[in-house]
Order: sequence, then structure tokens, then C-alpha cells
Amino acid sequence: MRQAQYVLTVATRGKGLTDITRDVSDWIGAQRIADGLLTVFCRHTSASLIIQENADPDVRTDLADYFEDAVPETRDYVHQSEGPDDMPAHIRTALTGVQLSIPVAQGRAMLGTWQGIYVFEHRSRPHRREIVLHLLGE
Repeated sequence: MRQAQYVLTVATRGKGLTDITRDVSDWIGAQRIADGLLTVFCRHTSASLIIQENADPDVRTDLADYFEDAVPETRDYVHQSEGPDDMPAHIRTALTGVQLSIPVAQGRAMLGTWQGIYVFEHRSRPHRREIVLHLLGE
């Protein structure tokens, strides 16, 4: 059994989804671990991780719009010390999560044909997000 770990830094452009599938896939391939389990972990409380369709960009637009409606910035939140987008970002992260587990076989993430791995930025301004990749297998 072997393991490898890496911190991937992702520059987001503000609210929305940033596709990290290629970066993750390239890193997996370089590890020479054929079969195992990949954990992807976001080290933040106002950005999250999702696996979502990678073919039609309208899906990403509709997801972002849904979360704007579901968790509005206009609500009177108690926690407002970091601006009006901060508490909604925390709630959106709680709803989507900061960790993914992805099986790896033959040196590749076992994603479906139309699946991609995304950092979901919930803050208005761009950020640099740290995503921990941990691969365990043989």
C-alpha cells in the first residue's frame, strides 16, 4: 500500500465553479498508483467541492443561480463582519461540502463520462484556494 499527498492551489475568479478535473487527473497519473481511493479536501469554509456535469456550461450557471436564490446575501445575518457575501458563503459550503472521495482504477479517477471536479467559490471576489489531494492505493 502506498500513499501520496499534494496541495493544489486554485485561483478562483469570484463566485462560480472552477474546473480542476485536469489538474487532479494529471496529478493522479504522476503518482503511479494504479488502484486506490482519492480524497479531495478543500481547506476553506467559504468555498466547497462538487462533482458535476462537465459538458454543458448552462448547468454551472443554473447551479450558481440556484444557490443565489436559496441563500441570498440580502438576509439579515448575525455574522456580517467580513461583508454581505461571507455568511451566505458559509451556508453554501455547509450545503455542498468540502470533501470528495473518488475511486481510482488503472491510474485514473473513476468519474463518469460527463462528470468533472469543481471548486465552488461562494465569495464575490477572487481567492486562492488550497485543495488537498490524498491518494491511497497500490
